[in-house]
Amino acid sequence: MTAKKLEKVALCLAGGGITGAMYEVGVLAALEEHFEDFQVSDFGVILGASSGAPVAAAIAGGIGPTRLYRALLDPADDFFPMKREHLLRVDLRELRRVWSSTLGALRRFAGSVASNPLRKSNWQEIDRLWDSLPAGVFTTDAFEEFFFQFLTRRGLPKAFGDFERKLMLVAHDLDGGERVVFGVGGDIDHVPVAKAVAASLATPMLFAPVRIDGRDFIAGAPGETGHVDIAVEQGCELVVVINAMVPVRTDPTANAVPTGHGPKGRVRDKGLLWVYNQSWRLMTEARLERGLAAFRAANPEVDIHLLEPARDDAVMFMHSPMNFDARRVILEDGYTRTIKLLREEDSPLRAAFESLGLKSRE
Repeated sequence: MTAKKLEKVALCLAGGGITGAMYEVGVLAALEEHFEDFQVSDFGVILGASSGAPVAAAIAGGIGPTRLYRALLDPADDFFPMKREHLLRVDLRELRRVWSSTLGALRRFAGSVASNPLRKSNWQEIDRLWDSLPAGVFTTDAFEEFFFQFLTRRGLPKAFGDFERKLMLVAHDLDGGERVVFGVGGDIDHVPVAKAVAASLATPMLFAPVRIDGRDFIAGAPGETGHVDIAVEQGCELVVVINAMVPVRTDPTANAVPTGHGPKGRVRDKGLLWVYNQSWRLMTEARLERGLAAFRAANPEVDIHLLEPARDDAVMFMHSPMNFDARRVILEDGYTRTIKLLREEDSPLRAAFESLGLKSRE
């Protein structure tokens, strides 16, 4: 009966790295616990982008967020035994390409300098080295295999058409410069779920693009609407968006930024990747806020609820996802923040769910 009530309700998981996925699990566990006779797999449409993709696939397959919560929290739990090597496997194909391309560029540069050391075009040969950089350091192949085995062991569907609920995963076509939706009713529905998850996870700079049917795909960012527009196209009237990609706010005097050299005070102390990460978070949050405001104005009949961590708490995402103490903090923050929101007397999210006939446990 509950599933019938939620046919026009969508869940959009916008990602935010592996730690962002943990935050999503915490939020979902709170939602499921707060309402009686409710399972998050009852959502009519379950949409995942980037690190939200594997969470979306597990939820759509019927795995409860509380079970995922326990698995991520307990290092001895082998329900979802993700390890560092599943994410940080060097892409040897890219390394071979880089090696070959760099040698060629150096030979051309050396030959040009030898023939005329003062030629201005010698510096142009240096540009070839930029084009020899890898398309990504790591490959998602290991995680794809791991996730396929997870689906197999847990008896979950491995093809989009076999899910009882509509599962849709988002990535971007690198050469086409456009968003692509994997799943029944989307742009591509024949790709195995594990492959689509890998494509949606392929974050630029870290992971090389994933090749599918001759096209290269990279991670699906939240975009301007958190992909609410996809859910609305599927007939949904109520959409819950969970976005962990909020900018980090730090206090330089507090030394709360975790680094490999001990606690520091500034984002820059985390190095190049986190400077880039923070700039991406700033752009993503600004686009999402503007996009959702415009979408709400154009579609007043659609009820949209955006759940995010507080910026002051977002320093927790700077910890390694393999740090189990950090996992606890992230999972509990998502859970406790959502429970607090649902218990507020004038909570719009609780009112929206109760209007569907769901009952709060309190």
